[in-house]
Amino acid sequence: MRFVIQILLWLVIIFLAYLTFNAVYEPIQFNKIKEKRYAKVISNLKDIRSSQLAHKEVAGEFAGDWDNLVKFLDTAEFAITQRRDTTFLDEEYKKTYGVDQYIESVVIDTLGFVPVKDSLFKGDEKRYRDMMNIPIEGVDGQFDLEAGTIQKGESQIPVFEVKVAKAKILNDQDRTLVLQENEIQSVDDVNGRYISVGSMSEVNTSGNWPKVYGDNE
Repeated sequence: MRFVIQILLWLVIIFLAYLTFNAVYEPIQFNKIKEKRYAKVISNLKDIRSSQLAHKEVAGEFAGDWDNLVKFLDTAEFAITQRRDTTFLDEEYKKTYGVDQYIESVVIDTLGFVPVKDSLFKGDEKRYRDMMNIPIEGVDGQFDLEAGTIQKGESQIPVFEVKVAKAKILNDQDRTLVLQENEIQSVDDVNGRYISVGSMSEVNTSGNWPKVYGDNE
């Protein structure tokens, strides 16, 4: 009987040790997987942001769907310009007052054009054609994209937002750890339920990731 009790005690000890090990090991593994996946997602979001900023520079607004954004990258060009200061005689002033007066001005010369896709992606078409797809193995779907304008004073300011839910990226991970991740608030982590860039409620083209993942502005 005593032997049986000892065996049971050892089994309980082993089981408790296993639970303790898992309590430490699982969050460590979760964080490793999370950080690796977040890095891939954020890399795509950076490409999307660069593409949207280029679209706004050329077209005056952000693209509201992926087809239009890709079409823009296929065909659009940046103007290469040169700014130079110049002065010229104010003929009206001289005619009126008989005195020379010179006006300072700035002239913008267009020197040529370069394809946007070459400037941003060095001609790598696959990179921008795939950037809207969530780059996680086993996860199908695209980032959510929205664009429009918001009122600022008397002006309508173009805005956009691209995002994906953390739960979608971590859909094969422990549910409790994912729920904890959704509630995280830290300067060293991605806060909230989404990884995102831009905003539909304020003029902001930054990403919500920390500097450890690279530039977010």
